[in-house]
Amino acid sequence: MQTKLTMTASDWLLLILLSVLWGASFFFVELAVDDIPPFTLALARCAIAAAFLLIYVRINGFSLPQDAATWRALAVLAALNTLFPFTLIFWGQTHITSSLAGILNATAPLFSIVIAHFATTDERMTVPRAFGVVVGFIGAVVMIGVDALRDVGVHVLAQLAIVLAAFCYACSGVYGRRFKDYPPSVVAVSIMMIGSCMLLPLSFLIDRPWMLPMPSSAALASMFGLGLVSTGLAFLIYFRVLARAGAVNFQLVAFLIPVSAILLGVGVLGEQLESRHLIGMAAIALGLAIIDGRPLRALKRRFGRAQEA
Repeated sequence: MQTKLTMTASDWLLLILLSVLWGASFFFVELAVDDIPPFTLALARCAIAAAFLLIYVRINGFSLPQDAATWRALAVLAALNTLFPFTLIFWGQTHITSSLAGILNATAPLFSIVIAHFATTDERMTVPRAFGVVVGFIGAVVMIGVDALRDVGVHVLAQLAIVLAAFCYACSGVYGRRFKDYPPSVVAVSIMMIGSCMLLPLSFLIDRPWMLPMPSSAALASMFGLGLVSTGLAFLIYFRVLARAGAVNFQLVAFLIPVSAILLGVGVLGEQLESRHLIGMAAIALGLAIIDGRPLRALKRRFGRAQEA
């Protein structure tokens, strides 16, 4: 009988690191998407990450899957994890603010906890877990800024695109668990290669990048940062945490991404840390503590000992 998946201290550290890498992606996309159209930017993101990961795989002596059935399954994962979400988010961010996109992207854990409940045997929904996810989502909304919600209803298709991308990420987290016996780098490079092949004809047919002006140096630098840091390196961590901690625990990164984005803005761009940021972070921390369970169990044990004394 399978046991409930939990997060170790190292898993939490990897999740925090991943949130920093993916939090930076909002900056990269914001700088690049005006000069590089969505399908072309998604293609570049996958292709750059694939080249980086292929070098990593070869250096470490890993080999790619050999059977067609595995590649077909990887193609489904690539569609859920790269083709659909990358293009939906990039297109959505051409019409709505990155703040609202961040809030909508934080719905991924809400989708994940429902999907995992019905699709797995070791990630069942519980009342505390569901409550913790809701608290974490509220914290993300408060921290990013409730004012961003004023734009809800404007550019509805773009907003639905971001929500659909979050749903795809939730599905990919559950589906991707079937590859937990493969090295994370092998799974990552495989889906990036497949994603590049999927996006290439779309970029050529829809964006026609050869007819566009040369992107600015800032856009090109952001494109490479997006591919190398927020995709290549991030996906090495992604599949490692997913295999060890499960889909729902992994999707909690969606709550940590806004935290990382805010702290990056404060530390790198000199932005002001506001009271709503602290309140939102506190709510996210509370939500994560409820989901993890161990801090609350430790408090109960301490409270029980104090009563006995």
